Amino acid sequence: MSEIGAQATTLDRPTRIACTDVNSADLRAHCQSALAAGARMQMAYAWFPDESSHPEVRYLLHWGGERPLHLWRCRPAGSALPSLAPISPLLSWYEREITDLCGVAFSDQPQPEPLVLLPGAHTARPALLPGLPEPVGYTPAMPSRLPQMSGPASEDVQRLPFGPIRADVLESAQFDFYYLGEAILHYQPQLFFKHRAMEKRFEGVTPSLGVVLAERVSAVGGVAHALAYCQAIEAAALCEVPLRAAWLRSLLAELERLYNHMHYLGHLCHTTTLKVGEAQGKYLEELAKQMNARATGSRLLRSLLVPGGLRRELRLEGLLEALEEIERQYVPYAALLEASTSHLDRLNTTGELSPQLAFDQGATGPIERASGLDRDLRRDYPYAAYRELPFEVALKDGCDAHAREQVRMAEILQSIELIRRILRGLPPGPVRASCEPRGGAEGIGWVESPRGSLYYAVHLDRAGQLARVKIKSPSFSNWRVFPFTVHDSNMMDYAINEASFGLTVAGCAR
Repeated sequence: MSEIGAQATTLDRPTRIACTDVNSADLRAHCQSALAAGARMQMAYAWFPDESSHPEVRYLLHWGGERPLHLWRCRPAGSALPSLAPISPLLSWYEREITDLCGVAFSDQPQPEPLVLLPGAHTARPALLPGLPEPVGYTPAMPSRLPQMSGPASEDVQRLPFGPIRADVLESAQFDFYYLGEAILHYQPQLFFKHRAMEKRFEGVTPSLGVVLAERVSAVGGVAHALAYCQAIEAAALCEVPLRAAWLRSLLAELERLYNHMHYLGHLCHTTTLKVGEAQGKYLEELAKQMNARATGSRLLRSLLVPGGLRRELRLEGLLEALEEIERQYVPYAALLEASTSHLDRLNTTGELSPQLAFDQGATGPIERASGLDRDLRRDYPYAAYRELPFEVALKDGCDAHAREQVRMAEILQSIELIRRILRGLPPGPVRASCEPRGGAEGIGWVESPRGSLYYAVHLDRAGQLARVKIKSPSFSNWRVFPFTVHDSNMMDYAINEASFGLTVAGCAR
């Protein structure tokens, strides 16, 4: 067993990640033992060490408590690795993505069809093999991935293909509904229509420029992506971030959480046709973005983070007063939402997600916390200044759309209080330190984004440029979970249920 560093700051010693080489024949036994001991798989990805054509597959585990994160490294012994999806179902999408982009096959995969590649697509070589990618080809006959209906009532079942172009400014996605009357019998999403190959775009880029790509993976999560990326680079460089920069990073992260959750409330009200609630939520979102712009020059908090700290100091004058005005308007707004029976009637029992299903399928962030799972990376594996900013994780056990709304409502108040504490306790000092990772280094960074756990794993080549960057985004996890709450629901509640998850296609497809 070995270790790699992560999240190096002056607040504490760097968190260490335990690394273990696992033989492919022992992979399933290791997974069963880890799950029995209380671990939870977080992600899997493949990369090509030393620019070889022989991939290595890595698995990240979250133990919780005082135990460090754990990384397994595995080289396929033959033509395929054993699939871990039958043991840890959340790994199914990761394995399918690895097959599509890295060419690694998984034996006994319960869903062997492609995930990222659209029906009929094929490539001459793995897309993430180092070097220029081959163009994607398509076969004229596009095989169907849809289920076949049988039985005496099958003639009454209707299919509704919806998308990939949808109304308004919604991102591209294809949804297939099989329904009987208003009852949804089966739901199957097809994403990745505008897959941007963001992980491939990092290849050959310098670590300092990589942050520009990271904060553009998902616009509404720019701080979270940039911060996780920077912390991965800092882990590779064993870089110590100045204390003031660490506190300001937590400030930026909570400012991002604040405007995201305000938008969420407004959009959820839109789906329940609570028009005044929608207007007020989006007005509060606008106030939060104006506050961001005055403090940073960017409504979406861009171009601030760099490996080693921040590009520049923030303008904090008047920020506390602006925050208090938002709080003054938010508190009665939240109370009115909780008293609006027409709104609550549409949320209660909609999109129910049991704790076991949330755990098995990989729910993260407010989605898992609304099903009673007590996980938050800010507390479990503190980064930036969160070790000095203890807080109580917002939990609900309602397991439905209302519980998911309540978790975010509580987190808004938490973010306001955390921002207030940061502004009042902000230490003096510089906001940037030198950060130059050595060639061949690697690191992992993580963030509890507004939508859940976000991980970046970075590998540098011998020249010190990025060889591989893996992004584990929360929407990738929660899109995996979402269909399980749609089956056996009804058509009238679908838009409400989707809004209650706060999903983004860009964050998933990358």
